[in-house]
Amino acid sequence: MIARLWHGATPASRSDAYLQFLMRTGIPDYAKTAGHRGTQILVRTEGDVAHFLLISLWDSMEAIRRFAGPEADRAKYYPEDPEYLLELEPTVVHYEVAFPT
Repeated sequence: MIARLWHGATPASRSDAYLQFLMRTGIPDYAKTAGHRGTQILVRTEGDVAHFLLISLWDSMEAIRRFAGPEADRAKYYPEDPEYLLELEPTVVHYEVAFPT
């Protein structure tokens, strides 16, 4: 199993709106992709910035490519993301899951 980690940051005042946006866009797209095993959304607010860490679990890198495209390490963004995010980080990271729970 492979974990795909994506980080993004929004103004803290927009964090609830961004969470709702994720629930309408990225999360359903993950879920409908063959080989997706689940997603966690972690949020940490520091002052006026909210940090989002999405951890999605996948059967394989092939499954991730079905979601992200041929360049699996590239972050996938939606047209509305710039309305929320302070920066569009270009890449994600992948980890092999050594001990699933």
